[in-house]
Amino acid sequence: MTVAAIRVEQVSKNYGALAALSGVSLEIAQGEFFGLLGPNGAGKTTLINVIAGLVFATTGTARVMGFDVVARYRDARRMLGVVPQELVFDPFFTVREALTIQSGYFGLADNRAWIEEVMHHLDLTEKADTNMRALSGGMKRRVLVAQALVHRPPVIVLDEPTAGVDVELRQALWQFIRQLNRDGHTVVLTTHYLEEAEALCQRIAMLKQGRIVALDTTHNLLRMFSGCNVRLRLAPDRLPERLAQRVTQRLEGGYRLALRDYVEVEQVLAELRAGGIQVQELEVTQPDLEEVFVRIMNEDTGPGARNGSSRIVDWGAPQDWQ
Repeated sequence: MTVAAIRVEQVSKNYGALAALSGVSLEIAQGEFFGLLGPNGAGKTTLINVIAGLVFATTGTARVMGFDVVARYRDARRMLGVVPQELVFDPFFTVREALTIQSGYFGLADNRAWIEEVMHHLDLTEKADTNMRALSGGMKRRVLVAQALVHRPPVIVLDEPTAGVDVELRQALWQFIRQLNRDGHTVVLTTHYLEEAEALCQRIAMLKQGRIVALDTTHNLLRMFSGCNVRLRLAPDRLPERLAQRVTQRLEGGYRLALRDYVEVEQVLAELRAGGIQVQELEVTQPDLEEVFVRIMNEDTGPGARNGSSRIVDWGAPQDWQ
């Protein structure tokens, strides 16, 4: 039986009266591209810190590639590369020196070829001999990614890796990370850019108040709420009363309506015609991950609500993640 890349069992973390995590259980398969989403304060970074061995869980266990993060912490940390959310760097070294020192932490005496390759993919080669203090915020973010990859860990955790970086870096980073994933590396991503999670992740867990409130394939999450959205620009700029009840967002110069299915689009048009209202623009779209996320976060997921785990499902075998 293949060992899970990450296995978390009933992990709780309390800071006094504050429960940052409450009984989180999660298994991530080897080679998976997995998303961990939630609002600020949901417990995402705390969970990552538990997996990385930076925070001790109050209860429960966590394993990386089968190694307990407490009992076998040396082995577990060799299996893991973490890109932290904060910009943390040593101001006394150049980029190349920082990566060489990071290699030394893992006992890699001659890692020059891989360091050069990582710098190339992250567009750091021209800055290799530049002191870390002289780098822009985006460049420092690239170095953090390089440091997480320098020992070639089988499991990579990216905690908001594209926060505050430009579009060019974001595209280059995802191209490189996709390639690492295709090569067999497990990738765990936390991000507030939900379009990134939708495009990249095979499976997603959503956290709220320290609990997992949704866990499914990205495909199934997008199908969770049936129906469609209609964006309208009208002349005159008003809606009949019956349609006004369907408005989910008042847009500049228009409206966004939520419909149960595509059949209702014709009903909307009929209502508008009956009211003497002309359609100037019309766009029909399916719910995206952002809308699914907002709806789930707005659900009652406290104790007693859907047993506290509203959308957790059996996600099946890796071949079913398409």
